[in-house]
Amino acid sequence: MIIIPARIGSSRFINKVLVDIGGMPMVIRTAKAVESIDRVVIATDSQEVMDIALKYKIEAIMTSSNHQSGTDRIYEAVQKLNLNSEEIVINVQADEPFIETDVVKAVYNITKNNLSNDDIMMNSCYKTVSNPEADDPNIVKVVTDKNEFALYFSRAKIPYPRDHQFKDYKGHLGIYGFSVKSLQKFCNLESSSFENIEKLEQLRALDNGYKIAMVKVKTDSFGIDTVEDLQKALDYYNL
Repeated sequence: MIIIPARIGSSRFINKVLVDIGGMPMVIRTAKAVESIDRVVIATDSQEVMDIALKYKIEAIMTSSNHQSGTDRIYEAVQKLNLNSEEIVINVQADEPFIETDVVKAVYNITKNNLSNDDIMMNSCYKTVSNPEADDPNIVKVVTDKNEFALYFSRAKIPYPRDHQFKDYKGHLGIYGFSVKSLQKFCNLESSSFENIEKLEQLRALDNGYKIAMVKVKTDSFGIDTVEDLQKALDYYNL
């Protein structure tokens, strides 16, 4: 099951999930990009998104406008869909219209492999980013231990190269894999101070002592957080 949270209000880019990407609303283009992998459902707080999803024959479900994070939104959708506790749920952000299927499959596979480990709350992925790219606060960086478990995520440039040039930055992609059971556990945790400071929901899991397993992927895709990102994407993909 792939669930795409699509909140209509965005502080940095109003109504971005509906912006036109090559003749198709962004959230629909994202859904179309991953629909060959598994069942796709859009979880939204907007009747307009519901109507557009119906037009394109994409399943959608209405959720509350009060959710703090996309993961909280998909949990409401999971409850309404009555999924069993061991089912795998992949959270794909609505602002990833160019995401490759191999990337989503990689997160699915690591999630499946970790289903029996209750210490692992979430599974996700990262790509290598350049030194200049790492300066961008809209590209979330992650540092991992030697076993590829996340140590911390930040909009800041981490790790900080005090004594020498560092090139191996890891850029986090906002794709998360859960079991329904671990998703429920995550959403029952109180939001954390780091989550609220960085505006990064995954820090809730780390702050409560749970693990996030990461997998390295190769991708040309990037999330669209700003109007500048949109123009960059349109230019890159010749749209």
